[in-house]
Amino acid sequence: MAYITRDILAQPTRMIWHQDTDIDDIDVIVIPGGFSYGDYLRCGAIAQFSPVMKSVLAHADRGKAILGICNGFQVLTELGLLPGALVRNRDLHFICDRATLKVERTDLPWTREYSKNEVVSIPIAHGEGCYYADVETLKQLEDNQQVVFRYCTETGDVNATGNPNGSLNNIAGICNPQGNILGMMPHPERAADPVLGSADGLKLFEGLLAISLA
Repeated sequence: MAYITRDILAQPTRMIWHQDTDIDDIDVIVIPGGFSYGDYLRCGAIAQFSPVMKSVLAHADRGKAILGICNGFQVLTELGLLPGALVRNRDLHFICDRATLKVERTDLPWTREYSKNEVVSIPIAHGEGCYYADVETLKQLEDNQQVVFRYCTETGDVNATGNPNGSLNNIAGICNPQGNILGMMPHPERAADPVLGSADGLKLFEGLLAISLA
């Protein structure tokens, strides 16, 4: 787990050990992708019991920013910080590819550098990235405008053709009602520099830095 502190220009990131509990001085927590605890039982199921997670919950209660990417998104749903669950991909295969996303909201710190309905290309790499929620939860997400990113075609059409894993409503990323917690399956950190083939994820981190420097 990484976080960003207010002395970001001197020391932009630090790593947090899973047994750490004192994180009161942190501005932004990033729970990254990977296979926490080997993804035994199900993705994120064991990680939610790490000692540091009690502090993460307290961090969220104070309205501070949390970003969960891929496995980090799965952990956030297991913690109950975000609704729904991430289940096996529609075709039951691990997907490692680029996905096109439509930016649904630009009024959040995470997305204010994007344009409304902007289509971006962000890598995905997951076997359990299909977003699922019951009908009532999906309705609440839509009514509260908590869907931040949706899978789409290269022309921005939100349909089955542009949905790589079968996620309901083409959901690729959601936030909590307050907007300080964001979870997304795609990896913006893998598209943060042209040398990586795309810099479409960079704007998210520019918004992230603005949070920590405010």
